[in-house]
Amino acid sequence: MANVVELKVNLHCEECIRKILKAIKKIEDIETYNVDTQLNKVRVTGNVTTEEVVKVLQKIRKTASPWDGDENLPLN
Repeated sequence: MANVVELKVNLHCEECIRKILKAIKKIEDIETYNVDTQLNKVRVTGNVTTEEVVKVLQKIRKTASPWDGDENLPLN
């Protein structure tokens, strides 16, 4: 069964996004990946753990933290 890893990552420029995508594509056993620039969210599914994805992002000097879905809800 595939794991879903959702992380908050600072996606402030096209170069950062390109580096993140390149790094994620190298992870073994991933099925899908998605980068949401509006939410600063990276989502990876497959036979992968949160720690594995965070490590890969740290290698390219990106800070990642577990996604908290309530962060970007609209305020009333």
